[in-house]
Amino acid sequence: MTDHRIILFRGMNTGGVRAPVAGQRAMAEAMGLKNPRTLLASGNLVVESGKAPDALEHDIEAAMEKTFGLKVAAMVRTPDQWARLVAANPFADEAAAHPSRMVAMVMKDGIRAGALEACRDLAAGGERVEAIDGVLYFWFPDGQGESGIFKKATPRMLGMGTGRNWNTVLKLADMVMSDKSDAL
Repeated sequence: MTDHRIILFRGMNTGGVRAPVAGQRAMAEAMGLKNPRTLLASGNLVVESGKAPDALEHDIEAAMEKTFGLKVAAMVRTPDQWARLVAANPFADEAAAHPSRMVAMVMKDGIRAGALEACRDLAAGGERVEAIDGVLYFWFPDGQGESGIFKKATPRMLGMGTGRNWNTVLKLADMVMSDKSDAL
């Protein structure tokens, strides 16, 4: 049975890591993934696949290296996992008022021990962070660019992950949910 898969690439189209979105869609089609769609030029790909998320992560990472010569981490989530991520947001009121200042960081292999405490130690000016079900939720009242957490938190401290602002989180949810309702 096929279902939607949300694929998030870490660092795509930032810091010199580039892969054209049309190329990402073509790569997904060549892999046999159905209905590939991208959101923005920032490493968001939605496909239909029967593969388990872990297996698809491995296959996508290998295809990115083979197709584009890029070693990038991919995080794959099902629509149900994404819906739980949205529902668990501990900063829902803040995200509703200022969605670009709210970030959900999806972790590849979990959150490193001590990461939450380290982020809280770096927080300033009303910044907050919570960890729920392997996702780090950040509230940056002054934006990420001014954040003490954002400037100093590294994969070595947090674990491997990729963040999306709340606008992008909700657009990805809409992509998989509207397609599901169209099929009913």
